[in-house]
Amino acid sequence: MIIATDKNNLTDEEFIELSKDDNHYELVNGELVDMGTSGMEHSNIAVYLYGLRKLYVRPQKLGVTCDSSTAFNLKSGNKRSPDISFVSKDCLLGLKRLPKGYFQGAPDLAVEIISPNNMFEELHQKIVEYFENGCRLVWVINPDEKSILVDHKPEPDKLLKITDNLDGEDILPGFTLAVADLFVELDF
Repeated sequence: MIIATDKNNLTDEEFIELSKDDNHYELVNGELVDMGTSGMEHSNIAVYLYGLRKLYVRPQKLGVTCDSSTAFNLKSGNKRSPDISFVSKDCLLGLKRLPKGYFQGAPDLAVEIISPNNMFEELHQKIVEYFENGCRLVWVINPDEKSILVDHKPEPDKLLKITDNLDGEDILPGFTLAVADLFVELDF
């Protein structure tokens, strides 16, 4: 839902201040877009994958992993927030501390989890922008189909099904996860 226009000049601090109303925003083409909430299934998948990556990324000092509250300042002026993102240590060289505001450019890896309020064209445009800003890998997780689209450019490169394994490739070397682990049914 678009709630305001002509917000291209918001500072990171002003953009962060907007979240005090408990909403999640992106800035897209000068319009402030309320991303809404995504539901329990979406959140559970995000937290599970975030936790695994965090436990994998930090001990190996590969970079940093962020959640959906982190926006990325893109060349277009848009502020985009993947559900999960990874920024490699190579992109952070020279920093002693992470920015209090947002990262300039796209993450190396962006993860988007399809939720009921996602529109295909909006998601595709986000992916295009990620790659235009230096992203190297995007995972699009589809809970309804229990699948993951792996993108190395703005078009899907491969489709992983529940019997496949997700691979961190050269971005998260050695990271693998059975796709089925993201979509387990409750058994308690």
